[in-house]
Amino acid sequence: MTAPRKTQPEPALLLDRYNAARQRRAVWESHWQDCYDYALPNGRPFLHAAKPGERRVDRLFDGTAPDAVEQLASSLLAQLTPPWSSWFALVPGPDLSDAERDRVAPMLDRATAIAQSHFDRSNFAVEAHQAFLDLATVGTACLLMEESAPGEASSFRFTAVPLAEAVLEEGPEGRLDGTYRRSERTLAQIIRRFPAAGLPAEVRGRAQEDPDTRFAVVEAVLPEGPAYRWTVVLDSGVAEPVLLAEGRFAQSPFISFRWLKAPGEVYGRSPVMKALPDIKTANKVVELVLKNASIAVTGIWQADDDGVLNPASIRLVPGTIIPKAVGSAGLTPLAAPGRFDVSQLVLDDLRARIRHALMADRLAPLSEGRMTATEVLERSAEMARLLGATYGRLQAEMLTPLVLRGVAILRRRGEIPDVMVDGRLVQLQHRSPLAQAQAQRDAQATLRWLEAAQALGPSALATVDAAATARWLAEAFGVPAKLVRGATPPAAEVPHG
Repeated sequence: MTAPRKTQPEPALLLDRYNAARQRRAVWESHWQDCYDYALPNGRPFLHAAKPGERRVDRLFDGTAPDAVEQLASSLLAQLTPPWSSWFALVPGPDLSDAERDRVAPMLDRATAIAQSHFDRSNFAVEAHQAFLDLATVGTACLLMEESAPGEASSFRFTAVPLAEAVLEEGPEGRLDGTYRRSERTLAQIIRRFPAAGLPAEVRGRAQEDPDTRFAVVEAVLPEGPAYRWTVVLDSGVAEPVLLAEGRFAQSPFISFRWLKAPGEVYGRSPVMKALPDIKTANKVVELVLKNASIAVTGIWQADDDGVLNPASIRLVPGTIIPKAVGSAGLTPLAAPGRFDVSQLVLDDLRARIRHALMADRLAPLSEGRMTATEVLERSAEMARLLGATYGRLQAEMLTPLVLRGVAILRRRGEIPDVMVDGRLVQLQHRSPLAQAQAQRDAQATLRWLEAAQALGPSALATVDAAATARWLAEAFGVPAKLVRGATPPAAEVPHG
């Protein structure tokens, strides 16, 4: 009779899966660290433990890349999720009739305004900007969207998860649907975050001896059918891993998104990775220029060993008297073998390529305060062309899950009606400046068609449905539904049965 096989407890299985995913991520870490060192020095390091306030710019001599990364992150925030501005809307879906659309549209406008106000009152702009900095630097970013406690100003609370803590898995559809986060917390932080967690006596004993003792906590959100399973495991301070909390989410609270995805890779690639050779070269050129400048200022000197002059005690400062033996040459300057004048030409070319790769020269702020309408449209078209592929990926991996998660939280709390954003009855419409660029081009084409129809005479104008055209233009320009009169006839004209 064979003995029954001992099964491994579920927390241990979860940690094994996490460790395997982390091993697959290890090949990226040195590359990410180089990107952080040269383009985002304040990023969370991978190869050593981070210390708040530590100096991380000792290897940095040229500031072109960090400045361009900040400009790119700010442009992404302004073009995708502008603060205190409407960048999404819930609108009636295509399966509704005109009468149903007119009846549902005001309710969806109110739901959109409520959801937008919760985003505006939360810390979304701060944490999203940090996530965009990671996106531009290493190509992958992770944003944690949690439900805040009742009574707070906003129902949402955001945290930009450093990539040093996040380990991601890709699903069969090519999306990042599995997320692990390993963080170190004190006992007080664990109790505050997971108040119902059952902590072993040995953990509490160690925390009583030293309240600053930190314990590793692994938080996992993995797909399970149509929903997501949330599991939290204590990974240090105990002999066996301990389950701290578990639950289920309709939408994953971890929203991970990428700049560029290469075939067969889970993590994204960034514009900094593409420009990293130029960034390193420019950094080295500036370092050599500074060394050459120090040589030009202080010079290189030679001296005869005459028994009087001691080179080790010489200080080249004004007013210094240097002794020498009678008849000796003393201290004489050594001519430099050449000049480094070509360095400025090389450096200008490198900086131009870096700014071009990071779109700082194309998405830069306006040099003049006023633009014509044509210039506005052309600039919007240029940004849409440059960020077209990236925007499509960010819309699928960041913007849509972000809004769906927010709608799910507000529905559960009863702050908005029980609407299901399924794309048929209710659909999500992106209204960020980058998304509106295409809608404005379509609207301009429609307006040109109306002008041409008017020029052709009354017979051509008879083919135009003015009411339907006005409603379509209102949707294209993002006009609130309460400003558009419904397509149904007034109540007095409705026939009675």
